[in-house]
Amino acid sequence: MTPAILIVKKARIHYKIHEYNHDSNRTDYGIEAVLKLNINPNRVIKTLIAKLKPSEYVVAMIPLAEQLSMKKLARAAGAKHASMAPLERIKALTGYLAGGISPLGQKQKLACFLDQTTLSHATVFISGGRRGVEIELFAKDLIQLTDAVSAELVD
Repeated sequence: MTPAILIVKKARIHYKIHEYNHDSNRTDYGIEAVLKLNINPNRVIKTLIAKLKPSEYVVAMIPLAEQLSMKKLARAAGAKHASMAPLERIKALTGYLAGGISPLGQKQKLACFLDQTTLSHATVFISGGRRGVEIELFAKDLIQLTDAVSAELVD
């Protein structure tokens, strides 16, 4: 059981765990989930860790098929610049490996930003904290559980 799954269980919200056999040769984790679970890629949320200042990191949650706009993320966070966090810092910040980064149950509480387009779907899929595990939940519950700010984050 991952920290992310423990959080949704404790929150007593409506959720569903979806598991599939992860192919260790694949690195396109989100696409693999879409194909193996047969779900709309617009409902799959990828969790990205960005750096605003030398020691300030944030979580950006955007639809799988989209690209994060660093300029829009910086604006939403009230910062001058944003860049992707170095891969070697991500596990220390979140406790998760790439391809299994959940916005829930991270080691450090980071400010979260959710792309506003995700709110057009009743439910969304986020990583369950391990490759091959997705959590389906209401977008409004994701906002509540992460204290996320909804903003325009993609180009």
